[in-house]
Amino acid sequence: MSPRPEHTRAIGQLLVAALLWSLGGLLIKAADWPPLAIAGGRGLVAAVFLVLTNRGLRFTFSPVQLTAALAYAGCTVLFVTATKLTTAANAILLQYTAPVWVALLGAWFLGERASRTDWLTIVAVLGGMGLFFADGLEFTSMLGNVTGVLSGVCFAAMTIALRRQKDGSPVESIILGNVIACVIGLPFMVGVPAPSPAGIAAIVALGVVQLGFSYWLYARAIRQVTALEAVIIPVIEPILNPVWVFLANGEKPSRWALLGGVIVLSAVTLRAFASVRKLRTPMWPVRPGPEADSPAGRDQNVQD
Repeated sequence: MSPRPEHTRAIGQLLVAALLWSLGGLLIKAADWPPLAIAGGRGLVAAVFLVLTNRGLRFTFSPVQLTAALAYAGCTVLFVTATKLTTAANAILLQYTAPVWVALLGAWFLGERASRTDWLTIVAVLGGMGLFFADGLEFTSMLGNVTGVLSGVCFAAMTIALRRQKDGSPVESIILGNVIACVIGLPFMVGVPAPSPAGIAAIVALGVVQLGFSYWLYARAIRQVTALEAVIIPVIEPILNPVWVFLANGEKPSRWALLGGVIVLSAVTLRAFASVRKLRTPMWPVRPGPEADSPAGRDQNVQD
């Protein structure tokens, strides 16, 4: 038995995308510009990068393409806003309620029903993230928390809309989403001091690496995985984010954070392993039995 290579490769692409997303916190700290200006600047760089690295782009401006673009822009801009209005822990935890929304809406819009394993993974992930960010959680800022939840809803809507384009080219939606994010951030770039050379380098890195190449991978992976896999597996991103901060600044996580991180990483690893095993196919073709010549057997072969 061997796993379907396209699906296994897609799981790897999601993991690499999450790794690149996790660099956001460190790079944003290095960019000496207002948060929404950073969001707009990195969106512009990411859009240019994706246009240059993808051939045969087709901007149809169909409802599903525009929905994915608007949801992408909403996800990125609302997350930056939530981080400004509430704690970073609240913003990350609330954004990663996205698997819940995908599990609830995936069956309706995509015909992809969440299994018992999916729901157990979601519960484990949310519980682990709660422990991981326990020290920074505050529920006093209602506006910030609502904004964080909306960011998660947009993340889920983006994933579902991109998955709806699995037989097409979802990268166009991501390019349009980055252009929209740039337009939203443009007023915050005007009338403020220009970033330092180090800040400019950080914004370029955010656009090329943290958003551009990561979503280049994500757009390819989402053709081969379910929408729920596309939001559960990258949930390692907020766990890796403080790791880079620790390596750069020496900020040590608490014991509860370490325990939460272990729970999240274990849940995501087991879910990825289970999804690969589920899609195993025989290495050799199975010889049909005598019943295959019957009308029922022929019908079953057609359905398979």
